[in-house]
Amino acid sequence: MSRTFVLLIIGYLALAGGAVGIMFINGMFAAKSNVDNAERVAHGLAIYSEHCAACHGADLKGDPDWETQRADRTYPPPPQDHTGHTWQHSDAELFDYIRDGGERFERRAFKTAMGGYGDVLNSADIWAVIAYVKSRWPKEFVAKQARANFLGGLHNH
Repeated sequence: MSRTFVLLIIGYLALAGGAVGIMFINGMFAAKSNVDNAERVAHGLAIYSEHCAACHGADLKGDPDWETQRADRTYPPPPQDHTGHTWQHSDAELFDYIRDGGERFERRAFKTAMGGYGDVLNSADIWAVIAYVKSRWPKEFVAKQARANFLGGLHNH
């Protein structure tokens, strides 16, 4: 075999292995936010009610003007139901957003009033909140968001 052919095979195997690894890791994240785990969803409701509902609404509807920038250049809290953009993010992105706050993850000039909750909520609490929020979406949005878990998100804001 030629050296080029061997290098191509090694490169292909490395890429394939990396892709499988990413899918495996993202699949592990998805399992932590399983909407069929009633205990986790109930725990998520309790955490959401205490820490999230004041801004995002008990009904997950967020601020009605969530897409309109305020005078301080922040945006109001978006809905967490299927009418917002939460379902377009992977579970890993949602976890990081909740833990570390929103501004760190925005790619454009953007300010958010949402700070991180990593010093208030532990990992199990954050995963439970994600499970609760997803449990409130129509099944087709849960399925659409499942694709984001393997693609790393469907939309960049």
